[in-house]
Amino acid sequence: MTKTSRKTPRRLPEDDKPRRKPKFEAERNPPPIIPRTENQSLFLEALRSSEQIIVTGPAGCGKTWIPATWAADRLRAGEIDKVIITRPAVSAAKGIGFLPGTLDEKFLFWCQPVVEAMSERMGKAAFEIALKNGQIELAPMEYMRGRSFHDAFVLVDEVQNLTPHEAKMLMTRMGERCQVVLNGDIQQCDLKEGSGLRAIVHLAKKYSIPVPIIEFTMDDIVRSDLTAAWVKAFYREGL
Repeated sequence: MTKTSRKTPRRLPEDDKPRRKPKFEAERNPPPIIPRTENQSLFLEALRSSEQIIVTGPAGCGKTWIPATWAADRLRAGEIDKVIITRPAVSAAKGIGFLPGTLDEKFLFWCQPVVEAMSERMGKAAFEIALKNGQIELAPMEYMRGRSFHDAFVLVDEVQNLTPHEAKMLMTRMGERCQVVLNGDIQQCDLKEGSGLRAIVHLAKKYSIPVPIIEFTMDDIVRSDLTAAWVKAFYREGL
């Protein structure tokens, strides 16, 4: 009987072997944050050099996206131990308890703009792991009293809906090696009483507190031309 010879598969040279990209490679190596306006450049410079930054302006200026992306990059690079995301859940004061899930899952609904920006930057899996192991914390403003923050990046969104009393409580929570960004749009305040953001800006200017204040205008809206058109229309009508 004639034996059938088996051909040995040809081995590819090392350089010719198809290489599988590491998992989440694209998420770990995103492009740098590129400012699109002069005020965005000032914001990024403040993030590089200041412990506290106050940011005001209309929707679509990047005042949430920029610090969320900045925080994701610093966390991924090991430059900070933790990112804390908080905001006043104004309408949640009566309704958040009725949402299903844990406190994080309930509050996640209110932090979607920040969560989406960080998740996109880090990759969904990496974000969820960081959230699970405590490197990212979602902290409702109602639970901030009595705490101190160290070695963390604290992003406070929708600050226009802080009361002046809550603003005072928040600004005295920050400890060593802690960077905090407070952003909001005073024109979108949902409170009947005074806005904490307005109070913070007033005090920082009146007493020359060395905290940069980035004041975006309608000329800084980069989300879309239609967004800019709507913001300007509502503003001109006083709505």
